[in-house]
Amino acid sequence: MKKLAIISTHAIQYNAPVFKLLSERKNILIKVFYTWENSKDGIFDKKFGRQIKWDIPLLEGYDYQFVKNTSLDHGTHHFKGMINPDLNQKITSWGAQAVLIYGWNFNSHFKAMRYFKKKIPVYFRGDSTLIDEVPGLKTILRRLWLKIVYRYVDYAFYVGANNKNYYLKHGLTGKQLIFAPHAIDNKRFTDLNGEYESQAIKWRKELNIVDDDIVFLYTGKFENKKDPIILIKAATLINNAKLKFIFVGNGDLEDEMKSMASENPNIFFLPFQNQSIMPVVYRLGDVFVLPSKGPNETWGLSVNEAMACGRPVLVSNKVGCAIDLVKNGENAYIFEAKNLNDLIVKINCFTKDNISRLGGCSKEIIKEYNFENIANAIETEINQIK
Repeated sequence: MKKLAIISTHAIQYNAPVFKLLSERKNILIKVFYTWENSKDGIFDKKFGRQIKWDIPLLEGYDYQFVKNTSLDHGTHHFKGMINPDLNQKITSWGAQAVLIYGWNFNSHFKAMRYFKKKIPVYFRGDSTLIDEVPGLKTILRRLWLKIVYRYVDYAFYVGANNKNYYLKHGLTGKQLIFAPHAIDNKRFTDLNGEYESQAIKWRKELNIVDDDIVFLYTGKFENKKDPIILIKAATLINNAKLKFIFVGNGDLEDEMKSMASENPNIFFLPFQNQSIMPVVYRLGDVFVLPSKGPNETWGLSVNEAMACGRPVLVSNKVGCAIDLVKNGENAYIFEAKNLNDLIVKINCFTKDNISRLGGCSKEIIKEYNFENIANAIETEINQIK
């Protein structure tokens, strides 16, 4: 059985289930090497402003090891946050026949790319795009640097169209790119017996939201690049008592957002919610909104989650997944980032008559974006290694 070493910073809810699935299927043998040793008991998320420990199992069902991290300032916020002197030796001792690296912009990850190049095949996984790229010297220099970086990659698993274009621009060829869709655990968000919907209806009643209201939901970090403030501005200008807006999360903009909404009875705030309750949270809304303006917005996996819950979505053109998941007028609408008038126009496109149809289309589209297709792509590639 072919042996694949996987390098990741820490266990997250979108990758760990794929590792478990690969291990259960036994088509290849994997071992995950986590470089953020200090994340065993959760991490402090600076943007949420709190300690985060997911309440779903992320370290079960597969072989893994936390590698000693000697960084004095550990974390994913800078290049020197992951310094793992023993990483390459541990992977070599395990007998890896290939290595899959999640993200290059950490000291140990980049060193592993350089070390294993021409020894064993180096695979890469990331979700960067060119959406925010602007012409200029800085862009030229960055492109030159990234072309050097990706010379140490043999193959990359791309998540969608924008991500594929990013790799092509930085020196990888079509033959080096393998589609492995960005996905969430669709099954976990499926409401087989209607329990999630019932809980959401009860929660809405506690907020004094009635059946014929249309609820627009934002959930995530209250940060500048995701631009939740534009949604508050839209809610204020629309001034329609039948349109409600729920914001779920925490972050730097929280005080400003609450101040702006203080006199608007149609705007509601809920604090950060952990993973186990998210299938209910998404059902609080009739429409999920991700109004990001960037820079550095990548895919937007919350869109996957909302679609798996059968919700139509409203996203800006700065959201990386829009080109793949959003079929304008079929399951969702796209508005121009930072364009308040366009956002209001698109909000008014959603009615009680079309929401159910749009949501049903979302559910169909998202079926192909699943963990099984990621596992299939990885296994096919690794088993071709000679």
